[in-house]
Amino acid sequence: MASFTLTPDTAQKVKIKFLRKYRDLASENISFEPGQEDQLVARLMDLIKRDQKYVEFTINKALADPEGNRL
Repeated sequence: MASFTLTPDTAQKVKIKFLRKYRDLASENISFEPGQEDQLVARLMDLIKRDQKYVEFTINKALADPEGNRL
């Protein structure tokens, strides 16, 4: 189970930050549906070739400052 909860607004901000950090990702690969946090983590793990702990840490870091540009 994911250690975070996303809303459509926060999901869009996390998506933008991931696209800035990982420029080779296509925006359609990071689509999000409310309540599907685990599927998002699994998809990102596959796309960026990192483990679950890293992906969840990165998403939580993005959520800590949703208005900022840093990830």
